[in-house]
Amino acid sequence: MPPSEPDFEQALDELGRSLQTLQTRYAQVKTDQQRQEALQQRVEQVQRDYAHTQDPSLKLELRRLKDQLAELEVALESQLFSWNSLKEPFWMAVRFGGVGIVLGWLLKSLAG
Repeated sequence: MPPSEPDFEQALDELGRSLQTLQTRYAQVKTDQQRQEALQQRVEQVQRDYAHTQDPSLKLELRRLKDQLAELEVALESQLFSWNSLKEPFWMAVRFGGVGIVLGWLLKSLAG
């Protein structure tokens, strides 16, 4: 039986929202990666400058930059691996793993 028109429209709307969410996440990840690269270059520059001058303000800036890099790495990881992106594969594994166990017990009891 083919899907009804309202169901199709609803599925199409949901697909559009999912695509928009994916595009937004992709743009944010790209922006964060560019920021991460710029921060890493700045860290390297400050490390070189600090090695030559031993200026305490450079040491503070270096610590601040490293903290920003750590926060950015956490943000990137959380954007790439959210529960919503893992929810469906997780439940599929649980479902099919459970079916496999039940079938294994059934076959063992029939063979034994």
